[in-house]
Amino acid sequence: MKAGFFIAFRYLLGRAGEGGRYLRGAATGIALSLVPIIVTLIVSDGMIRGITDRHLELGTGHIQVYNVIDPDSPESIAPAVAEAQGVRGIWAERRGLGILIGERGKIGATLRAVEPSFWEDPESRRYLTVLAGDSELQSDREVLLGEALAESIGAEAGKNVRLLTLSSEEDKNIPKITLFKVRGIISSGYRELDALWCIMTYEAGKTVLSPKNTTSSLLVKINEPYKKADEMVRLFDYTLSPHTAYTWQELQPSLFGSYEYTRRLLLFIMALIVLVAAVNVSSATSMLVLERQRDIGVLKAAGASPGGTSRIFLWGSCLTGLTGAAAGISAGLIIGNCINPLIHGLENILGFFSGLFHGGEIKILDPGFYLETIPIIIDWTAVFFIALFTVACSVIASWIPARQAGKIKPIEILRKY
Repeated sequence: MKAGFFIAFRYLLGRAGEGGRYLRGAATGIALSLVPIIVTLIVSDGMIRGITDRHLELGTGHIQVYNVIDPDSPESIAPAVAEAQGVRGIWAERRGLGILIGERGKIGATLRAVEPSFWEDPESRRYLTVLAGDSELQSDREVLLGEALAESIGAEAGKNVRLLTLSSEEDKNIPKITLFKVRGIISSGYRELDALWCIMTYEAGKTVLSPKNTTSSLLVKINEPYKKADEMVRLFDYTLSPHTAYTWQELQPSLFGSYEYTRRLLLFIMALIVLVAAVNVSSATSMLVLERQRDIGVLKAAGASPGGTSRIFLWGSCLTGLTGAAAGISAGLIIGNCINPLIHGLENILGFFSGLFHGGEIKILDPGFYLETIPIIIDWTAVFFIALFTVACSVIASWIPARQAGKIKPIEILRKY
């Protein structure tokens, strides 16, 4: 085994005329195929995690608890929820729909009446950006608007907007207009999330929003929401019965499910790319066997077994896969960690040339669909299995040419040379 490994190592590092160019070429092909795989993995994981974090910290919370007995007063069960170990914060929220009217038009809005301290939570502040004005609501007649919503109706911080809602009285829906002052314009860094947000205080929501046209709940934040949300919900279901609780996955299953299926599809496509690269290893091993037939004849004449001869070339394919995987993963990790400055630099270059031809600003990552800055998330488990899968495919792909090398009869080679 040591001799086989040594010979395979010599083939990989040997001179081009000795067949080393085939193995090194295959290793280069593997490395080049792994670079986009690792970069795609980092970008996709960063995008999914970044968007999910914003939904959890600014949108749904980690868990939502509903008061079944008195649906319009979720705050009444807040003390019982606070007794659970691991709860980091609790806020009452009322959600509804309305029409916001500004200087340049009107638009349907998602009305969020939530306790102001929700936006002062450290994790909320981490993802919330104030573009104009202030994020601290000082009265029940002030609102915060999402960036896209404010742009569509021409709203500005410090100016007034009108809100049209429906007030239910005696089984009749009566239109109601309320004047609000825009305290600030905010952004979560992901426009799809905050595009229609109109945020007001919880007390204002009680006054403006009809209970029949809204939903009320407790937004609960816990420690380790990705690991302990299910466990915490089971605890709430037991201790707060008949009240109900839902995890962030249950609140928006289609959204988070689509992220997971997209990630799986990307990993499947990555696997196909690795399989294609492994074919190069098979071809390289076949060419190496043809060029090193004299070596095979000498080894067999000296007593090498067919299995021992085959293992030389299997070791060669294994070392080729390891070398390509190490180089490709290393380069992919470096590029992936620098993806934000690389994208911004490319946008500046493309913007410069576009400006020469009177073009507009070019955005590779449109904030209307993507995060403005991609979080760097490295799934080391996935990286390890990609490397393992690459080496395994390299060895399996070279199995047939390696066996053919073991079946070569030395007498025929010695007669030839």
